[in-house]
Amino acid sequence: MIPPIELASAEEIKVFQEEKLKELLTYLAEKSRFYKKMFSDNAIDISQIKTLEDLQQIPVTTKTDLQQHNYNFLCVPKHEIIDYATTSGTLGKPVVVGLTDNDLDRLAYNEAISLACAGIKKGDVVQLMTTIDRGFVAGLAYFLGLRKIGAGVIRIGPRNPQLQWDSIVEHKPKYLIAVPSFLLKMIAYAEANQIDYNQLGVEGIICIGEALRTADLENNVLANRILEKWDVNLYSTYASTEMSTAFTECTYQNAGHLHPELIIIEVLDNQNNPVKDGEEGELTITTLGVEAMPLLRFKTGDIVTVFSEKCKCGRNTKRVGPVLGRKKQLVKYKGTSIYPPAIFDILNFFDSIKLYLVELHTNDIGNDEICVKIASDDVSEEFLNKVKSYLQSKLRVIPTIEFCELETLAKLVFNPNKRKPTYLIDYRI
Repeated sequence: MIPPIELASAEEIKVFQEEKLKELLTYLAEKSRFYKKMFSDNAIDISQIKTLEDLQQIPVTTKTDLQQHNYNFLCVPKHEIIDYATTSGTLGKPVVVGLTDNDLDRLAYNEAISLACAGIKKGDVVQLMTTIDRGFVAGLAYFLGLRKIGAGVIRIGPRNPQLQWDSIVEHKPKYLIAVPSFLLKMIAYAEANQIDYNQLGVEGIICIGEALRTADLENNVLANRILEKWDVNLYSTYASTEMSTAFTECTYQNAGHLHPELIIIEVLDNQNNPVKDGEEGELTITTLGVEAMPLLRFKTGDIVTVFSEKCKCGRNTKRVGPVLGRKKQLVKYKGTSIYPPAIFDILNFFDSIKLYLVELHTNDIGNDEICVKIASDDVSEEFLNKVKSYLQSKLRVIPTIEFCELETLAKLVFNPNKRKPTYLIDYRI
């Protein structure tokens, strides 16, 4: 299920996207209150935007724009909205993203071709271990995509390990869709209860919400901890509610493939200039084919690297590497710039650490401070020094480290009012 445009040459893909861009600009100029005003305020003649490079003539759209003018982005009457999705609000006030019936069809198509990248096909059984309620678009997208493929879906949700294993034993799914850190809990439960998980037929796991690869596309610590126990293939997928599009790894596990019929991407520096291929920058997206709330040059806040060389799978599309961090979460600590996921990856290295939480603070002279709270089986001074030494070797600095009771920490990390585990709390001014 590879769309022909993804096998076309880079030049053909560019021409294709430029035609789609013209259609989008016309649509926004007619339907979107927000973009009508933007075009007017900045004296933008959309007829002069003809190439992807011409996008530089248009101001970027930010998350603040979406938060402050949420419904001005709607291009359809509210009675045409079929589904109201909300963002997780990781970096501020959640945003409502409306989807029409056509948008839901587009979402299903997107997820079908994305999950097909990872090898899922008609007749496969897939266990869905993510929520589908509370306005969370991802679970809905996976279900719609799997239905379009013709795969069977077991909708377990993010339930306890026992229920997951009971279902796997009963239904024999070939694939799982899950948050990778939860897989470590699954493995620990299986080993404690004599479940031979390598004999249950799970061949692949599509992993959401947390990175599996390093910046150079090698397995990170979290992926290695899973793979040293469980003989499965791990595939990373990355998406957001606002973009209604996913970047999923193919069977070569070499970063997530872009779908040129659905989205245009740019990677920008702090001055909103394009970075060179292979350099880090903020992923900025322009959605194609979205009816209710299309976005133009929307800065996601995610720092990534994009790869352009042709993939071994035959697709000639760009590929988006792992999210290295959120731009607003960058920490300047003792002269070193750190994205919190780098700390997460280090903490995942230690089997004794059962749970962790990273807190960011501002000290009395206005500088960033990092406090790492950990729940561990080993609270000895020797273990603490081992953790500090590893942090020093990887980050060049040592954050403050505090031991906490697992139950106390779990209440902060697994907040019932939030859709995702909270491994970072930013208290900075």
